Amino acid sequence: MIKVAPSILSADYMNLEKDIKLVDQAGAEELHIDVMDGTFVPSISYGPGFVKAIRQITDMYLDVHMMVQNPEHLIPAMAEAGADNIGVHVEATPHIHRALQLIKNAGKDAEVVINPGTPVEMIKPVLHMVDQVLVMTVNPGFGGQKFLPETVAKIAELDAIKKANGYDFDIEIDGGINNETVVDCYKAGATVAVAGSYVYNTEDPLTRIQALRDATK
Repeated sequence: MIKVAPSILSADYMNLEKDIKLVDQAGAEELHIDVMDGTFVPSISYGPGFVKAIRQITDMYLDVHMMVQNPEHLIPAMAEAGADNIGVHVEATPHIHRALQLIKNAGKDAEVVINPGTPVEMIKPVLHMVDQVLVMTVNPGFGGQKFLPETVAKIAELDAIKKANGYDFDIEIDGGINNETVVDCYKAGATVAVAGSYVYNTEDPLTRIQALRDATK
């Protein structure tokens, strides 16, 4: 059964504390926080201050996905703000190994992220040092996009590398995830599902979180 990480990008910003506590009470394992700088992706979202504020209202595992150029500049602040996991895009820095080292040295779980157009080959040299790999199943920067089925093959490739080398990283998926698209991803090896609009664009998030679990039993 897959772990569920609701994305607050799709939550009600005017009632954010309520929406966070709602998915916490529903038993979601993680809370996914998208940090966007307006450069690496067109949108702009939250910074370390926002993560710090969230840390003060929940004990949930905070999964911080940094869609920012040169993410190493923000890693210390994100770690201090209370992130549990910090994800950095291999496309966003020429120093991916150093960025992941910074995360580990801060005592946080380290995640490497790849876009739909990036081959798994690009992150092979750092897979031994990560706690999680995030496979983007849409192009990053906007919520509510349609799932890209060609990304499933990358999940399977990562799972094969993981098993062949005895690695124990989680494989996370993000983008267009619902109770239907999650099935093939889970079969391919995904262990964590980020879901934003699917969970929050409904009157009953609990039902949607359970539907993701039921689909991957």
